[in-house]
Amino acid sequence: MDIFLVRHGTAAATWEEHSDPGLSSRGFEEAQNLVSDFTSFSVGSVDLISSPLARARETAVPLSHKLNQKVDISESITEVPSPVDLIHRKKWLQRFMKQKWQDQDDVVLAWRSSAIHFVKSLSRPSVLFTHFLLINAILGELMKLDDTLYFWPKNCSITHIRSKGTSLELVSLGDQMQSTVN
Repeated sequence: MDIFLVRHGTAAATWEEHSDPGLSSRGFEEAQNLVSDFTSFSVGSVDLISSPLARARETAVPLSHKLNQKVDISESITEVPSPVDLIHRKKWLQRFMKQKWQDQDDVVLAWRSSAIHFVKSLSRPSVLFTHFLLINAILGELMKLDDTLYFWPKNCSITHIRSKGTSLELVSLGDQMQSTVN
């Protein structure tokens, strides 16, 4: 069963500027372009599921309209929980991305475990509108890697995985970005 992990479009604010920014004008354009990107995947009937954060929900809208179906919201595919306040989030994130999963606290490990369980429990082909580090958490699990950062998914990139019951396999990575996370 096919599962598509879509990183949200470009946000209107950075990690240290806003706790839940929506999309920038560029992000809205990227989200609109996803509609044509999905035609290359020959996506048939799929469930659309989004993180509750604004940038992910807004990224889902154009495909939702094209397919004329609603988007379900799931806390299980939200952004990694940050243990620091807004002003310190970028520095925390930069450290986090150099670490291993084995170095993480119980809150972060529970977030990762919940996401992996959620993806493995999907029973229909699905498009998940989610976040940079959530995609890395899922890929780390299926590739059996301990690094928190495996690759740098570009905004609105589509990573294609396949569920085989209790296991996941990588079909194709999404496009990668050349800069840092905003």
